[in-house]
Amino acid sequence: MANFITKQIPNSITCCNLICGCMATGAAFHSHYEWAVVMIIAGAVFDFFDGMSARLLGVSSPIGKELDSLADVVTFGVAPSAMLFSLFGHVVYPAVLEPLSPYVPYTAFLIAAFSALRLAKFNLDMRQTSSFIGLPTPANALFWSSLILGEYGFLVSGKFNAVLLFLVMLLFCFLMVAEIPLFALKFKNLSWQDNKVKYIFLLGCVPMIVGLGYSSLSAVIVWYVLLSLATRGKN
Repeated sequence: MANFITKQIPNSITCCNLICGCMATGAAFHSHYEWAVVMIIAGAVFDFFDGMSARLLGVSSPIGKELDSLADVVTFGVAPSAMLFSLFGHVVYPAVLEPLSPYVPYTAFLIAAFSALRLAKFNLDMRQTSSFIGLPTPANALFWSSLILGEYGFLVSGKFNAVLLFLVMLLFCFLMVAEIPLFALKFKNLSWQDNKVKYIFLLGCVPMIVGLGYSSLSAVIVWYVLLSLATRGKN
């Protein structure tokens, strides 16, 4: 009985991730962005601990791997898509696109589709044990949730519009599946020489987190991508 319960712990944590994603999606459709962001971050925490618990307990399983990907698609794919769907309903549309404004929001679910593709590639790509190829889905979700929550006033102002939003969305869809190496925050030791890029990244995050408030995570993700591109082959 104890062994049976132990085996269910990682999957139960993964289900908590899935539930968080569902709650974030529901909140996003009602433009409750604060609650959506909280649930996405909570889902990310559960996503971190489900794999850790499986390794610590020695109960990793194929079912757990499939369930984890399913939960990640919802929390880091569908939930940010729902936030973007809601935002598309409030942004300014150029006059020429005004007739299409009822339909453009549905393009937001490209994020969910590309997130699913990214996760499928990750599960099969043996190159991604110590680094990433393409932007991880949690990073993409944190970018959008932080940007929408922190910069909502700017995004719905006349200084921005639906075309720019659509182009940024396409860029991040591309980044998730692109053959671009991105470093992972995994430390085998604490030496500066072996972890120089990671330390530079963490030091650069400090002023962003201190000074940018809710939108800080979106700035951190952009910094992460740019630093990875600038240090390709040196990570």
